[in-house]
Amino acid sequence: MGAIWISNVRIAADNGMIERGAVKIEHGRIARVVEHRGGDERMPDIDPADDLIDGGGRLLIPGMIDVHIHGANGYDMMDGTERSVEAVSEACASAGCTSFLATSVSSTLDDLLAMIGAVANVTGREPGARIAGIHAEGPYLNVKRKGMQNEAYLRHPDLDEMKRVIEQAGGRLKMVTVAPELPGGMDMVAFLHEQGIVVALAHSDADYDQATEAFRLGASHVTHCFNGMRPIHHRDPGLVAAAFEQPHVSLQAIVDNVHLHPAIVRLMHRVKGPEGVVLITDALQAMGLGDGTYRFGGHDVTVSGGVATLKDGTLASSTVTMNQALKYTVEAGIPLHDAVTMASRTPADLLGLPRKGRIAPGADADVALLDDRFEVEWTMIEGRIVYKRGSSGG
Repeated sequence: MGAIWISNVRIAADNGMIERGAVKIEHGRIARVVEHRGGDERMPDIDPADDLIDGGGRLLIPGMIDVHIHGANGYDMMDGTERSVEAVSEACASAGCTSFLATSVSSTLDDLLAMIGAVANVTGREPGARIAGIHAEGPYLNVKRKGMQNEAYLRHPDLDEMKRVIEQAGGRLKMVTVAPELPGGMDMVAFLHEQGIVVALAHSDADYDQATEAFRLGASHVTHCFNGMRPIHHRDPGLVAAAFEQPHVSLQAIVDNVHLHPAIVRLMHRVKGPEGVVLITDALQAMGLGDGTYRFGGHDVTVSGGVATLKDGTLASSTVTMNQALKYTVEAGIPLHDAVTMASRTPADLLGLPRKGRIAPGADADVALLDDRFEVEWTMIEGRIVYKRGSSGG
């Protein structure tokens, strides 16, 4: 079997935009990135056995990575079934996302363990995007900043319980969102950091000093920044200002034109740069289905005009897809290459995946082809197309 050449594409390469070029793929990895200059579009090293894919002048990006997604296409991964995890994998691939963290909401321990078991069973046989691990959003969250998290399941940090979760996950637990100001919260931050797990802060009423201490103890990430936390005040700067000051702390951004004003997206980018902001969906099962009523996190959630809310108007996750988030980020004024970085390389680096999230020699051939409206033409994982627009199941 020969190599694969993707030609006639605009490339969001690891080191910058290539306005016209080609990518060579061998054995599931990127072997070469070619830039065409001055109208010369000759293809080097073409073998008769090579497979040629004409990109039609469209945009080739590294596969995006969603570190915070709960469900899609009517499936909620907290139901503990393998099918729900498979459905999210398929939905991610259709949005140009090639890896994701299966994300929980606060629940009973039994429900969390069931979800972890289902994720474990699907890992390695995903129909679409690959499972990069699990993100436990809760249950150690502050009632005061609970957002859509169900108060019935919120509790103080419990090291024994977390040890059981880690054991059940078998190395798959990659991120945990906690409120560090709760009793035992700082010990939990330090413990998770020692285990090599990304510690994220959110659904937290931590003040500036408490957040700074948590970052000192190893917290390095903020879940859906600005949402579910004490707001910035000029005499009470809170968690967000503390995160802005810490060079090692990255920020999640739900860019759906609902959770964050475009000016805030620009502010986050200006302060942290593309290496410090991670685009996410935070999607519930309504992603891909649209308006209606859903059951999520023990709540009835209404989606109207694409906005998911509880009965009292509280935002309840998002319905945005990763390709839409990328589009909205560019429309907010973020340079295209920076926006792509925020959706791909930055989350890859956060999760310690050096071969993911970039178009460069040696990287896995996880790429997606987008049209000028950021719609996904096809998605490729390790050199194999797993989604193609208009095809059966795609």
